Amino acid sequence: MFLHYSPFWLKALFPRYKWRVNTEEKKIFLTFDDGPIPDVTEFVLDTLTKYNAKATFFCIGDNVRKHPDIFEQILKQGHSIGNHTFNHMNGWKSDDSAYMANIELCEKQLNLDTNLFRPPYGRMKKSQSRQLPLNKEIIMWDVLSGDFSAEIKPEVCLRKSIKYARPGSIVLFHDSLKAAKNMQYTLPRFLDHFRKNGYQFEALPML
Repeated sequence: MFLHYSPFWLKALFPRYKWRVNTEEKKIFLTFDDGPIPDVTEFVLDTLTKYNAKATFFCIGDNVRKHPDIFEQILKQGHSIGNHTFNHMNGWKSDDSAYMANIELCEKQLNLDTNLFRPPYGRMKKSQSRQLPLNKEIIMWDVLSGDFSAEIKPEVCLRKSIKYARPGSIVLFHDSLKAAKNMQYTLPRFLDHFRKNGYQFEALPML
């Protein structure tokens, strides 16, 4: 089970983390975790282009190593990039030194200046967050689409994502094989709904 939104008490417990963008303008910040993946990431890119939308991709370093051409495509289309560790490491289950080394390995693979980091599963120890450079933003989410879950239908994924999104929301999707079915149903319909309601879709700014 999971919540499709981040409750206020969770945000209060982790004030250093960024949960949403402080704006009342009709802007939504789409994010995609776990790519780049052939076909799936390319579907996302084509869909974003169709709706003139920008997004932020939190990339796994090893997937960037495997699929550098798709990574370059993300950059060429003007989206922003965040670090998602090299091997999708769970911070709660990892030694601090190994976790930080995995983040650095991803950083080297990305080979660009980005201050954006998202811990896989949204899980990292406070001791790990304290070791991140102060200029690193730990990006969480305001809305969790739930596209990764085989237990929810695509229609539910769409309905919940629309229900909880608001101005400044950071919305989490996945460009992964596991999430592909729900994401490919939800993303274009989500974009279409909010575009018709006057929203813009922007990328989180990198350094």
